[in-house]
Amino acid sequence: MPLISSIDSQKFIEKLAEEMKRVKEIQPPEWAAYVKTGAHKERPPQQEDWWYLRTASILRKIFIKGGVGVERLRKEYGGRKNRGHKPEHKYKASGAIIRKILQQLEAAGLVKAEKGKGRIITPKGHSLLGRVAKALSKGG
Repeated sequence: MPLISSIDSQKFIEKLAEEMKRVKEIQPPEWAAYVKTGAHKERPPQQEDWWYLRTASILRKIFIKGGVGVERLRKEYGGRKNRGHKPEHKYKASGAIIRKILQQLEAAGLVKAEKGKGRIITPKGHSLLGRVAKALSKGG
């Protein structure tokens, strides 16, 4: 199995997002079309399938970083806010979006919460990531 961290992250996340669309537990909520991804953003995402891309990205981050929780992911997906003439400050991403995605990944059996460690990848999640990595390494 090729190393997931060695594969181009953008291609990997796009391919994994396509796989996520086939998982019935992972569905964007009705409010996903209107919500911003954090206080640092001015507008909601413009992509139609941004929910699946964010889900794939979070799954990849959990695999690479090990046990992570909502707060660490909020920090990872946060950004700098334009505050006019005042200095910029870093703001965290939306916790509701990340929490909902983690709940959906748990329902799908791809991650599990482990006491004191945060969320970790299950064997089912490992096999999904391995399948996608193998398909990309073959040129698919």
